[in-house]
Amino acid sequence: MTLSRGLAATLLLALPQLALAAELDGRQLTPLWAVPFVGILLSIALMPLLALRFWHHHYGKVTAAWALAFLVPFALTFGFGAAAASFVHALLAEYLPFVILLTALFTVAGGIYIRGNLHGSPGLNTGILAVGAVLASFMGTTGASMLLIRPLIRANDNRRHKAHVVVFFIFIVANAGGSLTPLGDPPLFLGFLKGVDFFWTLRNIFPETLFLLGTLLVLFYALDSWFYRRREEFQPVDPTPDTRAIGFDGARNFWLLAVIVALVLMSGTWESGVHFDVLGTQVGLPGLLRDIGLVAVTLVSLQLTPASVHRDNQFSWGPMAEVAKLFAGIFLTIIPVIAMLRAGVDGPFGAIVAAVTRPDGTPDPAMYFWATGALSSFLDNAPTYLVFFNTAGGDPAVLMTTMAPTLAAISAGAVFMGANTYIGNAPNLMVKAIAEDRGVKMPSFFGYMAWSGAVLVPLFVLITFIWFR
Repeated sequence: MTLSRGLAATLLLALPQLALAAELDGRQLTPLWAVPFVGILLSIALMPLLALRFWHHHYGKVTAAWALAFLVPFALTFGFGAAAASFVHALLAEYLPFVILLTALFTVAGGIYIRGNLHGSPGLNTGILAVGAVLASFMGTTGASMLLIRPLIRANDNRRHKAHVVVFFIFIVANAGGSLTPLGDPPLFLGFLKGVDFFWTLRNIFPETLFLLGTLLVLFYALDSWFYRRREEFQPVDPTPDTRAIGFDGARNFWLLAVIVALVLMSGTWESGVHFDVLGTQVGLPGLLRDIGLVAVTLVSLQLTPASVHRDNQFSWGPMAEVAKLFAGIFLTIIPVIAMLRAGVDGPFGAIVAAVTRPDGTPDPAMYFWATGALSSFLDNAPTYLVFFNTAGGDPAVLMTTMAPTLAAISAGAVFMGANTYIGNAPNLMVKAIAEDRGVKMPSFFGYMAWSGAVLVPLFVLITFIWFR
């Protein structure tokens, strides 16, 4: 009882400091404060390649260690109040809304099973990729990938060459298709949380997206047709004959997807003067109701979905738990990085700001496109988007208007180039793992990069010259 009273008294004494904690001044920091952020991203990128077994069992501990490597020195240097205020802001303003939306999309998509066994002709495969590209912007790249990758693999399981089908699926469904709404890809949802309008990306990078997706679909159809016409392409017996009619099990979840879209739209269009101050962080009523509604949708989906659907989909919480743990560390360790970038050319990362700035002081959209894309290829596109969003000033009103080309370049770079490697976007590795589990011999890490280098990079060069000069 005495200990509880002591803790309560300490917290009460700290409350004024917490509520009034000033925004962190990046000019006071050194690049060493970025080490935990870089460390956690490099751990995500390299440890699955160098120490897969260790990473699989201890990624949560590694993430927690990097988070503490930032938070403890930060509290000792700047005080408990500043550390607690920064922690609460990252938790309530960014992390929880992000994870709640991903959990809702993951759960609802996992409750829909496409039964039956289609037969993978070039036309059918291209059609599935096109449908996935559309769905990705409304149910997320993760949701669309989990919904369609298994039936696509079943449709092609009697073919000898199918790795290219999965590679283009990653290009189109797991990445580029999610570029038009905040529901589509985590980077855009972070922008939405920062104040970017829900339909802004649809209005501003639709031509680039249409060009990229259209070209990829044409290239895939040509390549798949070439394989399809080869005499030795088909096995004599279909490995998974399925006499059940084509259809959906768990179709009620489509209605829940519509509810998710409505909740996100509501939170972005309803302006309410009701705000709750939590240790200096403003929590608006629309966002709060959105998150409560998304949690309710998740619970309803779990209740309504038959166990057989989850079993057929091989649904498990492992992928979602990994994303939640990893991004908890990312959202914490990125705090000083954002502060240093916001300091502009006067801050520790002035060289980065200068690299994406023209001699006359205006931002260079082409450099933002390639800088965001290059880092998104290896360091996960969600935090990379956040880094360059803040490098460009971090003011959504300015970025959506006078700096619209810059925000378009950041958005396109983060979403498009997340497809350059297996680790650029969370669904990439999930799709690869599912394909390998179903017997598809996928390219190695560098083999996949050879595909993306040959197919995607030339298209990105064209996009640069057409839209981001």
